[in-house]
Amino acid sequence: MSAVGSGGSAPRSDFAQFYAAQFHGITVQVFAYTGDLPLAQDIAQEAFTRAVIRWEKLRTYDDPAAWVRRVAFNLASSRWRHIRIASAYLRRQREQHVDGPGPDRVALARALATLPNRHRRAVILHYLADLSIADIARQEGVSPNTVKSWLHRGRAELAAQLGDAREVRS
Repeated sequence: MSAVGSGGSAPRSDFAQFYAAQFHGITVQVFAYTGDLPLAQDIAQEAFTRAVIRWEKLRTYDDPAAWVRRVAFNLASSRWRHIRIASAYLRRQREQHVDGPGPDRVALARALATLPNRHRRAVILHYLADLSIADIARQEGVSPNTVKSWLHRGRAELAAQLGDAREVRS
């Protein structure tokens, strides 16, 4: 049937355990990246669907979750572009009145959205996923010094933007 089905129940069990252990965390990370929980759940599910097909190979990796996370971020980046275009169109079509998130959350989401994708991913992976600089470097395929640079720039930009937001509220 599928690649998982050909290896008996052990690979299925391994993948089921991997999925149970990793799905929530990856979904939360993608949610932080996209700001859209249903989309984050769909993207995480798609990334795991791609992983199950390749599970025989992925299960031998030091960190198969890094592979799934990378696929999820790539999917999110691709969908992000399409969603931004569709959202802009919909906003022009009708006005919506809903209670929004608090000012701190809005400020953080806006500040994160202005960061270049690599800086945003580095900040999310380091502070939300609690990955080390070495882990992020390995996942992104760059040197640890590059990750440090991304984190420094991301934090500096967030501090500048959030500092301005606090001054405006005062």
